[in-house]
Amino acid sequence: MSACRANRRNRNRRRNSVAAIGAALATLALSACGSGGTSGGGGETQFVQGQGGVSVVKDRAGRQDAPELSGKTLQGEELNATEKFKGKVIVFNVWGSWCAPCRAEAKGLGKVARDYKDKGVEFVGLNTRDPDPAPAKAFEKQFDVPYPSIFDSAGKLILRFPKGSLNPQAIPSTVFIDRDGKIAARAIKPLDEDELRETLDPLVAEK
Repeated sequence: MSACRANRRNRNRRRNSVAAIGAALATLALSACGSGGTSGGGGETQFVQGQGGVSVVKDRAGRQDAPELSGKTLQGEELNATEKFKGKVIVFNVWGSWCAPCRAEAKGLGKVARDYKDKGVEFVGLNTRDPDPAPAKAFEKQFDVPYPSIFDSAGKLILRFPKGSLNPQAIPSTVFIDRDGKIAARAIKPLDEDELRETLDPLVAEK
């Protein structure tokens, strides 16, 4: 009888462990569309956590160079945003049509993109993990997205970013690039209009 009770206790412990692991994984899955290590692994950065979860590099001398933002758009056109928008502030947003937080932030991104275009700010999207561009195109149409998105299903463009500057598995995420082509801020979370404006206004004011 003692052996039977011991076996039952072991089975119960295993079931409880499995249940606990499952609950933890479910919690992580609900927290965002994706999460993981920083782009290219660890690395020294000058980011300082700001309000609303947006990390900024206030010291312009400490900002890292942004990589070339280029590739084919969802419409099949070649786009080199780094060259086309040289001298402008660029808001680079990583998203997927399957991602609920991406849908939640899409309308605000579009509104701020329109409001800041005359201030020398350009928005560029990076659509990732959509194996086919059709759902992403439908997303753009549904939310009236006014800016282009590079189609990069495998997320290779994200890996061009310097170590520690961007999380390749955090979707949505947004990087703010200053007029000198340097990474000035990042958010590894969905952003609302106020957060976008609060991050952009100091960059627009830089001379």
